[in-house]
Amino acid sequence: MVIVFVVLVLAVFGGLHWYVWRRMVRDTTARPGVARRVGTALVVGGPFLMFAAIASERGGAPFWLQQVLAWPGFLWMAFSLYLLLGLLVGEVVRPLLRRVLERRSTPAVEPVGVRENTPVRTRVPDLEAESSSEPETSSEAEAGAEAEAGSGAKPGPGPAEKPEPAASGPSRRLFVSRVVGGAAAAAAVGTVGYGTYGVLRGPKVKRVTVPLAKLPRSAHGYRIAVVSDVHLGPVLGRGFAQKVVDTINSTQPDLIAVVGDLVDGSVKDLGPAAAPLAQLKARHGSFFVTGNHEYFSGAEEWVTRVRELGLRPLENARTELADFDLAGVNDVAGEDEGQGPDFVKALGDRDRSRACVLLAHQPVQIHDSVEHGVDLQLSGHTHGGQLWPGSLIADQANPTLAGLERYGDTQLYVSRGAGAWGPPTRVGAPSDITIVELASRQA
Repeated sequence: MVIVFVVLVLAVFGGLHWYVWRRMVRDTTARPGVARRVGTALVVGGPFLMFAAIASERGGAPFWLQQVLAWPGFLWMAFSLYLLLGLLVGEVVRPLLRRVLERRSTPAVEPVGVRENTPVRTRVPDLEAESSSEPETSSEAEAGAEAEAGSGAKPGPGPAEKPEPAASGPSRRLFVSRVVGGAAAAAAVGTVGYGTYGVLRGPKVKRVTVPLAKLPRSAHGYRIAVVSDVHLGPVLGRGFAQKVVDTINSTQPDLIAVVGDLVDGSVKDLGPAAAPLAQLKARHGSFFVTGNHEYFSGAEEWVTRVRELGLRPLENARTELADFDLAGVNDVAGEDEGQGPDFVKALGDRDRSRACVLLAHQPVQIHDSVEHGVDLQLSGHTHGGQLWPGSLIADQANPTLAGLERYGDTQLYVSRGAGAWGPPTRVGAPSDITIVELASRQA
C-alpha cells in the first residue's frame, strides 16, 4: 500500500513538473538550442535538489552538506509552487491575449473591382497577322516590345506566381507563451522573495488578551510570551535564534513558553545555534515542551540541552505557580518512542478550582485538554499554513489554524510560529511571537 502511495505521489509530482517544463521551456523556445537545454536542466535539477535537501536533513547527512543543499532545494519547493499557480492562471489569460492580438493584427481589406466610369482598354488582334503562317521577325518583335513599353503597360504575374510573404518575428503563439511564462516567473520570484524576507527579518510581536474565569485578581495582566516552531536548522541558524531571543526579551514577559519544534537537527550540529536561548529572561522563567520535529532530531538529547540553557522542560508534568497551574505534555509524535503525551500524569491530581494553562505542541490535543478541565491550551505546529494555499489544507487538518478559539470551557490559542520549515518562506501567514495577557474576570 505504501509503495502504491509513493508511486502515485511521484506520478503526480512528475506530471506537474512536466507541465511546468512544457509551458516554461518548450512553448517559449522556437527550436532546440541552448535556452531549451538550460531550461530543461533547471526544471529537472530543481526537484532533485529539493528531495536531496529533505533526505539529507532527515537522514543525518553531514551538516555542511545539509547547508549546501537546503537553500536551493527548499527555495525551489516554494518557487515551483507559485510558478505552477501562475501558469495555471495563465491558462485563462492565454486565449484572451491571443484574441486581442488577432484583432489588432487583422488589416482592413477593401474590395477589389473596376471603378465606375473607367474605360476598359481592349486590344484588338491583327487578324491578318494571326492568319499569316510566317513567323514574326526579331526586328518586328523588338519593335512591338518597344511600343508596348512606351505605352506604359506592365506585364502581370503569371498564373503560377504568388506574392512573397513579408518577413515576421516570433509567431503569435510563441509570443503569447513568452509573455505568460515571463509573467508567471516574475510573480513567483516576487512572491517567494518577499515571503523569504519576511522570515529572515525575524518574527513580529502579536498581543492577545485571554480572560480566565478562575484566574485571581492578583494575576490580572500576567504576560506569557508564546514562541513555537523556530525550526533552527541548516537554513535558520544562530543569527535567527538571536533575533528571536532579542524580540522575546524586549517584551519583558512574566513567563516564556516554548511550545515545540525548536530544532531540525541534532544537538551535535545545532548546539551552537541554540546557544542564544540561554539569554532568555522572564520573571518566572522559561518552559519547554517537545514538538514532533524534536522526535526527528533526538528528543532526549534536546531536552537535556534546553535544560542546560536554562529552560525547564515539562515532560507530562505540572508546576504550581502562585496564581495558576502551568502544565506541559509531550507531543503525540513521541508515542512511537514510548514518550507520548500523558494527560493523567500531568493533570490527574490537580486542584480544578485553580486556573490551568497547558503547553501542548499540536492543536489536536485540545480534546484531551477539555476532558481534563484545562482553561487555556497554548500550541503551535500549524505555521498558520506557512505557504498559501497550503493554509486551506492545514485548516482542515487542525481544529484551529491560528489565533484564539473556545472549545467548551477550554480556550485554545495557536501561534503561527517564529520560523519556517523547509523553505524559509511564508506567504499569507506571517511569523509571530505572541504575548498572551491573562485577564481575571474577578478584576
